[in-house]
Amino acid sequence: MRIVKPFTLPVSLCCILSILVLGCTEKKNATAIEKSANLVNPEDWPSIKPLPLDPAIEAQIDELLPKLTLEQKVGQVIQADNGSVTPEEVKQYRLGAVLSGGNSAPGPLPYADTKTWLEMADKYYNASIDDEGVEVAIPCIWGIDAVHGHANLTGAIVFPHNIGLGAMHNPDLIEQIATVTAHELTVSGHDWTFAPTLAVPQDLRWGRSYEGFSEDPEIVRSYADRIVYGLQGRFGEEDFMGAGRVISSAKHFLADGATEKGVDQGDALISEEELRKIHAAGYYSAIPAGVQTVMASFSSWQGRKLHGDRDLLTDVLKGQLGFNGFVVGDWNGHGQVAGCTNTDCPQSLNAGLDMFMAPDSWKDLYESTLKHVKDGTVPMERLDDAVRRILRVKMASGIFTKGAPSTRKNAGDESLLGLPKNRAIARQAVRESMVLLKNNGGVLPLDAKKTILVVGDGAESISKACGGWTRSWQGVGHTNEEFPNSESILEGIREAVHKAGGKVVYSANGEALVAADVVIAIYGEDPYAEFQGDRENLDFVPNGFDVNTLAKFQSQGIPIVSVFLSGRPLWSNPEINLSDAFVAAWLPGTEGGGISDLLFQRDPSFDFTGRLSFSWPASAVVSEDAEPLFKLGYGLTYTDSTTVVGQLSENSGLENSAIASTGEFFSKGAAVAPWGLWLRSGDLNKQIASFPTSVGGLIISKIDHEAQEDALRIKWTRSDHDQMRINAASPSDMSRQANGAMELTFSARSFKASDAVVQIGMCGENSPCDQFLDINIAANDWSEYRISLSCFANLGVDMTKVSSALMLTAAEGVDIGLSNIRLESDIDAKPGCDGK
Repeated sequence: MRIVKPFTLPVSLCCILSILVLGCTEKKNATAIEKSANLVNPEDWPSIKPLPLDPAIEAQIDELLPKLTLEQKVGQVIQADNGSVTPEEVKQYRLGAVLSGGNSAPGPLPYADTKTWLEMADKYYNASIDDEGVEVAIPCIWGIDAVHGHANLTGAIVFPHNIGLGAMHNPDLIEQIATVTAHELTVSGHDWTFAPTLAVPQDLRWGRSYEGFSEDPEIVRSYADRIVYGLQGRFGEEDFMGAGRVISSAKHFLADGATEKGVDQGDALISEEELRKIHAAGYYSAIPAGVQTVMASFSSWQGRKLHGDRDLLTDVLKGQLGFNGFVVGDWNGHGQVAGCTNTDCPQSLNAGLDMFMAPDSWKDLYESTLKHVKDGTVPMERLDDAVRRILRVKMASGIFTKGAPSTRKNAGDESLLGLPKNRAIARQAVRESMVLLKNNGGVLPLDAKKTILVVGDGAESISKACGGWTRSWQGVGHTNEEFPNSESILEGIREAVHKAGGKVVYSANGEALVAADVVIAIYGEDPYAEFQGDRENLDFVPNGFDVNTLAKFQSQGIPIVSVFLSGRPLWSNPEINLSDAFVAAWLPGTEGGGISDLLFQRDPSFDFTGRLSFSWPASAVVSEDAEPLFKLGYGLTYTDSTTVVGQLSENSGLENSAIASTGEFFSKGAAVAPWGLWLRSGDLNKQIASFPTSVGGLIISKIDHEAQEDALRIKWTRSDHDQMRINAASPSDMSRQANGAMELTFSARSFKASDAVVQIGMCGENSPCDQFLDINIAANDWSEYRISLSCFANLGVDMTKVSSALMLTAAEGVDIGLSNIRLESDIDAKPGCDGK
C-alpha cells in the first residue's frame, strides 16, 4: 500500500494564472460543454473573492491526473453510502468518497460508538490507498450529516438545532459550536460534515425549517463564514484543515427554503433577484471563508432541478462566485433531473456536479458514467475538471499525509467526547436560543425553593428535546440510555430545585394531585426530518400530552410556565392562553440544564437574550398577507415586566379540521396523526417506535420507494396471522366516505419472484375485526391498489367508528413493500374489492 506524497514540481504557467481566476481546466470546460438556455445572468451576481489556489497543490494535481486511469477518475466522482458499499468495493471501483446517511452507521444501530466508527473508517481508508493494479491510489473521504453536533456518535454533544441558534444572534458562539463539532468528528475518524445549512426558509410548513437559522438572510450570512472557520480553521493559519478540523459543505445550493407551499424537494417559483439577494446570502460569506464543498439542492428553481442546472452550478457558483472546491450531490438527487435515473445521469455531471451522492445506486451509476465518458457524452475536460476539484479539496484537507483515521490526533479517545468545557458551550447555546414570548405578571424567574410540578412528555425525553437528525435520521424511538454525557430538561430542573431546597414532582400526563406553587409544562413537536416534517398548515396538534390538562391548574390559580419544543414557530394560541409564561425553547439538544438556568435565573447575569429569527404566526393558515403574532426580532427579558400578552383568538383559520385527519394514514415514511403504526400477535399489541422492529413472526423495516425510507417492508416468517395495523386512539367517522366513491388507496409490491396474497381489513368499534379481503400484490414493480370503502362496510365494519384504518396479514414467507396509504376518490374508476 502507498500514500501519495506531496509533489515538488514547478508550477505550470496555466496553474499560476489559475490562482487569479479559476484554473485552466475550468476555462477549457466552459467551451467544451454546450451552454444551456439562460435562466440567469451571471453578471447580475456579486463577484466574490475566493481563497487563492495553492500553487503547490495545483502542481501536485498536474502530476497526478495523468497517472489516473479513466476508471479511477470515474470512481472519484462517485460517493456511496456505507450501508451499500464494502471496503473491497471502494478499492475495486476507486470511489472518491463514502457517506453515512442518517440511518446507516456501521453495526446494527443507526448510530455507533467510537470504536465501531473508527474501525470502519480505517477499513475504507486502507482499502482506498491500496495501490494494487493502479499506478497511484487516492484516499477516500468519509462524510456525515453532523448538522447540530455529531449526533450519530454515542457520547457526542447534541447542540440546539439551527432554528434555535439563529435566535441567539451570536456569531462568536456559532464558531465555537462548529469547532466542538469538528473536534468530536475527528474522534470517530470522519473527514467531512455536510454543514452548514444556508437555507433561508420562507414557509414554515417546510419540514426542514429547523435546519435554517433564520428567514432573515443577514443572520444566515453572519453565521456562514464563522461555521466554516469553526469546522475547517482559518485559511493561512497553522490549524487550517489541521488536527481537530474537518471539511465543511455549504448546502443546499440554491433556494431550498423558497419552494412553493414549503414542499421539500419542491419548486422555488421566485425571481432571480430573490434568488440572489435572499437565498444566496450565506454563500457570499462561506465561499470567501474557504468552504471546501457545496451540496446541490434537491429542489428546483423555475421548474429546473438544481442538480441539472448549469447556469447556477457552473456559471454562477463556480464562475461569478468563484467557488473553486467541488460540488457534491444530495441523496440520489441527480435521479430527479429530467431524462435521468438514479443510475444514469450524465446531465448532472455536465451541468457542474462534481461528485454524485449515489448511496445505493453507485455501482450502476459508475458503469453508465464510464460509458458516457467513453462515448463523449461527458467530455473528458469536464471529468478532469471534476476530479481536479475533488483532488484539490482532498489535498487541502491533508488526507494524503494524515495517515489512517485511527492514527490521527483525537482518534478513538472517547474521553474527548462531551468535555465539560464543550458541554458548557452547548448549555450557553441553550440559554441564548430560548425566546420568552409571554411573561404575564412577571412569573419568571421562578423561585427554586418552592414546590414545582413538572408535566409534559418533553420533560424527561432527551430524544424529543433533540429532534430529527439525532441518533437516527428521523430521531424517533430513542431512550435516554442512548444519550450518555447528556441531561434531560427534567434532570436540570431537579438539580436546580433540590440545590435550593425546593421540591419537584413529576407527572408526565399532568394528572398528579399535588399542592404545587407553579407548574412547568414541557411539550411540543415529536422529532421528524426532511419531507416527513412537511405540513399543510401551522396548527400545533399536541401528541403525547393533553395540553387541555393545563386548564385545571389555571382554574386553581396555579401559575403555568410552558416550555415549547418545536422545529418551527407554530400556531399555538390556545397553549399560550393557558400559560402565564410561554417560552419558545426550539429543539435544545442534550444540555437540558440550560432551560433551568433561565427559568430559575441560576446566575444573576442570566436573562432571556434570544430573539425570534422567524416571525411567529397569528393563524394556522399560511398567507403572504397575514400579520404575525410576534414579529421577527421579538423577545422579552426579565426587565419587560410591563409587557402583557392579552387573550389571543383561538380561531385557527382552518375549516373542516375535524375530518381533515382521515384523508392520509401513512405518508412519506410515517403514520399521519392521529394514526399510528401497531403490530399485533395474539393478545400482544405493540406500537412501533423505531425501525426495524418485530412482533411474533412479523418483521417490519423501512425501504425506499419514491424517496428515502418513505415505505415499509413487511415480512411474515410464520403462519400465526400476525398483523400490522394503522390505529388511532379515537375512532373516526368514515360513513360519508364509505357511501361515496372513496377508496383505500396504497402502493405495494412483492419482493419475492412471484405475486403475494395479503389479507386487508378495517376495524370499527363494536364491530367484528376478523373479516378480510384477499388482495394480490404483484412482484417486481410498485403498483397502486384501490379498494372501495363500501367493501369494508359490506364486511360488517361500523364505518361511523373506524379505529383501525388498515389491518394487514399474510401467510408465512410473504414479503411486501407498502407506501402512501390514504383515502382517495377516482370518479373514473369502477369501485372494486380486489384492489384493481
